[in-house]
Amino acid sequence: MEYLKLNYIQMNIYKLIAMKKASTYLFLLIFILLFGSCNNSQDQPTEKQETFPQNNIQNYLSKVAAEITDNTLSGINSIEDWEKVRAKRYQEYIEMMGIKNYLDKNRTGLNVTITGTIQRDGYRIEKLYYESLPGLYVPANLYIPDNIKKPTAAILYVCGHSLTQKVHYQAYPAKFAELGFVCLIIETIQRGEVEGKHWGPYANGWFNWYSRGYNPADVELWNAIRGIDLLTSRSEVDIENMGVTGISGGGSQSWYIAAADPRIKAVAPVCGASTLKAQIGERTIDGHCDCMMPTNTYQIDFQDIGALIAPRPLLIGQADRDGLNTIESVRELYSDVKKIYEIYGEPDNISLVETPGGHSYHKISRTKIHSFFLKHLMGKDISPEEAGDIDTSTENQLTAEELKVYVDGVPENDRTTKIQDSFIKLPTAPEISNEKELLTFRDTVMSFLTDKTFGAFPKIAPPFDASLYFRSLDGAKFGWNIYSFTSEEGWRLKIDLRWRNDTTKKKPLMIVLKNANQSRWQSENMISELSNDWNIAYFETRGVGEFGWDPSLQWHVRRASVWTGRTIASMQVYDVLRCIEFCRTLKEVAPSKIGIAASDEMTVVAMYSALLDGNCQQLILKNPPATQDVTSRTDGKGEAIEMLNCLRVTDVYELPALITPTKTAIIGDVPSTYKWSENVLTKLNKPGITKVETLKDL
Repeated sequence: MEYLKLNYIQMNIYKLIAMKKASTYLFLLIFILLFGSCNNSQDQPTEKQETFPQNNIQNYLSKVAAEITDNTLSGINSIEDWEKVRAKRYQEYIEMMGIKNYLDKNRTGLNVTITGTIQRDGYRIEKLYYESLPGLYVPANLYIPDNIKKPTAAILYVCGHSLTQKVHYQAYPAKFAELGFVCLIIETIQRGEVEGKHWGPYANGWFNWYSRGYNPADVELWNAIRGIDLLTSRSEVDIENMGVTGISGGGSQSWYIAAADPRIKAVAPVCGASTLKAQIGERTIDGHCDCMMPTNTYQIDFQDIGALIAPRPLLIGQADRDGLNTIESVRELYSDVKKIYEIYGEPDNISLVETPGGHSYHKISRTKIHSFFLKHLMGKDISPEEAGDIDTSTENQLTAEELKVYVDGVPENDRTTKIQDSFIKLPTAPEISNEKELLTFRDTVMSFLTDKTFGAFPKIAPPFDASLYFRSLDGAKFGWNIYSFTSEEGWRLKIDLRWRNDTTKKKPLMIVLKNANQSRWQSENMISELSNDWNIAYFETRGVGEFGWDPSLQWHVRRASVWTGRTIASMQVYDVLRCIEFCRTLKEVAPSKIGIAASDEMTVVAMYSALLDGNCQQLILKNPPATQDVTSRTDGKGEAIEMLNCLRVTDVYELPALITPTKTAIIGDVPSTYKWSENVLTKLNKPGITKVETLKDL
């Protein structure tokens, strides 16, 4: 290597200096001191001792979360700047919320069914349910003031995570009715009269929701939009003056609904949002439901959602000792969103009301919300004190039985408990008849994955800054080197290369991916019978071996990663791609003859890496999963093969066909799902999946 030649020259100059003969070589010494480092490019690893303090997953996630927060709305300094990007950001937001296809289609009938009426002092309550989608029913109570002479303003009240939903929050729609508003309070799919599955990754280990691109917030948002449809159908409602409010989960939904539906003219979320920087950095995310952040495909923060609400009136209510949303982060959120209101020339349309205490309402926030809606939806300038507070006295509360909607039982075809399985439509494997169709499908998959699965990949890769970490001739005929290199800022990894061939010749290289928590020699045993034509390298991505983290962190890491637009598996794919790229710079490696070997969960990483690299020669897989649409342990431990949105375009069993001409060999049983790839490859007369019991058969 050039750097070894450089060191040799430098060493001889030092000898000459010691012999007092340096004058002849002085110019060489100056040249080396000034320009020698230029030869130590990322293609030529330097030899140095080093440590790896940067490889800390919590530090990394905190950093990328802070980058998202600190750069949100960057470059927007005028109304012209904002209008150039607003439409695109709205479409991306609707896509992340999982409702794009529903918005683009004709909406199905609401089929409102009223099951009873309760007359109260000054208003009545209609107990009803409607069909958000065919078979997806939403229980609701509609509060209607008495003696409405002309259409009046309306409020959609969205519940938080309370067990009893419309019963627990009944004082709020009652107060709005007393103030003259029509108010619809709807139940979530998680609680109330029908308990659906809302806590997927949070409590059930359903991390495959991430691969599906599904978030429980999606269904809640759609149900709310259909609730607005219901309000607009009522003769009592002034459809030009509708607002939305709620606390906690209802607070986040208030942000979502107002950003998604321009029919909402004013919004008052309470304790429903804070910055990603705080959520990840302070780990308040661990107390939050999955619904408190969209599927973050495009790495946004709540500032971006708030910007979509502007310049409509927005009142943010926040408690100053909220364990889920720190007051400092909400102040930052408010300040950032206010800049958009300022460029609209409407700074007075956004406000923040701070209240003492924990994650809850306070009289201050409630009365200000009442005054806020009276002003912006009814044109009445009434002070918070005059608007008044809610009545929570026992004698004024109705029972769950009295407010019950399904008095004759839940409709037989109700989909609430299973809506997570169908809300996001997943494609079936396509019929492929010729090579053109296969290439077209591959292009579609690649384009989708680049934008919507691996969109958090660094836009500019850092220099490898490679170094020779360790070298030996023991136990290896042609040597044994360990190099370290920078994969991504914050991650410095190592690759362990075993030269089985003359190092003066470029030879094929098989990169063996190690798994987290694997037994000693597991990888070595798997690859031991590989042909000697291959040199072998062992590689640990982040999350594996010395670059892993305590298993007790896995649940947090899986959720926090998704909130920043990535997953453990997608980060590992990036590491493998960088590893391949680095290996191609080594003089001992034939660049076009690189393979990847992996077992169990790392087979998923291997296949996606081969697809994105596009120039691997061979894949060797052992125990690949049949699909990525599988659940996990409730504590988050174990295999983490989810990748954001990937199932919306492909699944692992399709990848062997998509990566052709890369050859795929599977040790042991081949899952039946891989028949799709085998059939496609057979039909196109391409090498199929090779099933082997031992690598000697390759």
